[in-house]
Order: sequence, then structure tokens, then C-alpha cells
Amino acid sequence: MTRTRRTFLALIAVALASTVALAAVVAHDLTGTWTFIVVTENGTGTPTVTLKQEGEKLTGTYASQMLGTRALEGSVKGDSMRFVLANTGGADAVTLTYVGAIVDKDNLKGVVDFGGMGGATFTAVRKQ
Repeated sequence: MTRTRRTFLALIAVALASTVALAAVVAHDLTGTWTFIVVTENGTGTPTVTLKQEGEKLTGTYASQMLGTRALEGSVKGDSMRFVLANTGGADAVTLTYVGAIVDKDNLKGVVDFGGMGGATFTAVRKQ
């Protein structure tokens, strides 16, 4: 194989790898408003979660009838996401941690930990 041909094939391989890596990053941008369906042993809740993603960092707000509105912080790594709701500091305050999988650009699923006092499952759909 000639040197020119090897160089050409190497450049094509680098271009393809870069395209695949860029597509993966773009496909996992969770920025937007989401409807969560949280299923516990005591019933189902439907909080609205607004996310802003910058690189791997997530910030946003979580709003539900039961908990009101809370700030959240978290991260996205590969096909996984995680965020923690800010603790309000009240006597009944609990730190909620959401850990999930990115199913596709508009769907999430995972589990919620209620500060070691139980848990739940969730699915989420991005609002259009």
C-alpha cells in the first residue's frame, strides 16, 4: 500500500470517529422541559423538570405539588444521567437523587432514592 493511500485511509478513519463522537454528544443534550412519571408504593406523581445541560453538567428546577419547586444539580455521562434536588432544610426535608438511563433524545428511565428512606422508579418524556 502506498504512503499516500495509508494517509488518506487514516484521515477517513479520524473523520468518521470524530463524526460518531460528535453525534453521541449532540444526541445526549437533555436541555428542555420534561414530564416525569414517578411511581412509588404510595402512588404516582408527575413533576415537571426543566433541565439545562452544559457539557456533562446539569442544572435546573424540579416542580411538583408535593415538594414545590426546588433547584437541582447533576451530570450526564455517556448514556447515564443523575441529579439531586436541593434540600430545603425543613424538618421533613429529604434529599432526592434521580439516577437514570437516556433511552433516546426524548425519553429517560431510572430510579429515585428518597434519602435512604425508600425509593421509586421513573420514566420521563421531553415536552415538545
